[in-house]
Amino acid sequence: MTHIDEPAEGQELVYQVRLPVSSRSLRLVIQAIRRHRRRVKSRWRKLSDVQTAVVVLAVLRKDERPSDLAAGYRVSHHSVRRWVRQVVVTLARMAPRLDRVLARAARNRHTEPVLLIDGTCLPVHTPGRRRREKRFWCGKHKAHHLRVITLTDQHGRLLWISPALPARVHEATQAKRLKIPARLREHQLAVITDRFHTRLDDQPDTNPTVIVGRRGGRNHTLTPGERLVNTLLARERVGNEHAHAHLKNWRILTRLRRDHRDDPTVLLRALLVLTHTEINR
Repeated sequence: MTHIDEPAEGQELVYQVRLPVSSRSLRLVIQAIRRHRRRVKSRWRKLSDVQTAVVVLAVLRKDERPSDLAAGYRVSHHSVRRWVRQVVVTLARMAPRLDRVLARAARNRHTEPVLLIDGTCLPVHTPGRRRREKRFWCGKHKAHHLRVITLTDQHGRLLWISPALPARVHEATQAKRLKIPARLREHQLAVITDRFHTRLDDQPDTNPTVIVGRRGGRNHTLTPGERLVNTLLARERVGNEHAHAHLKNWRILTRLRRDHRDDPTVLLRALLVLTHTEINR
């Protein structure tokens, strides 16, 4: 097999584009690259640490194709994929765990007494096997999705993100599997959520931890007081939408392809760390 180094059409065209990330995020990625290089004892790379960080951020923030970036920097697209995977794994180890997040929120109970919890869906490419295809089908969006649960504060700061599961698993079911109500009760905390989680709390009468609005039905019309309560809770839940918007600013989540679809939890934890850096600056 012969390899053609130069394109058949002639010289490659390279264009510049703005990368909307902060200098703190750039320094964080550079530190992650250097930390990985020290761990594996790598002494040489074709690109500098700054150039490698820019390539990785372009993939995560702008969803640039590794082959296009590789052609612009004259490296292999396998190298670009490897750099992205190394940085994602290194940053994912820095993500906060749920118990530590709840313990920190318990210490700041006087300033932030209530947390917000909600779920969001992430589009994925159609799985290759038909048996797996039904697990990823989301009836709400009529497409293949992954579903994650996010925990935020009232200011819209993303605190924690759950492992990604196929969209067939309901948000309340996933929260029960993670024992979120019991963990909240252990730290004497409460969360505000939407009306789809009315049965999430396992002790709603004795020691409630989930604040949820009332749902109307055919035989139950909401009173003006209940509608007012639903309006106030919806106003408080705006922080969830802000947190999801900050997370989805990383355009690699626009549609997860094969590189990150098989193990999306590591990618989400790495983006959680980068989102912290972008917001708290």
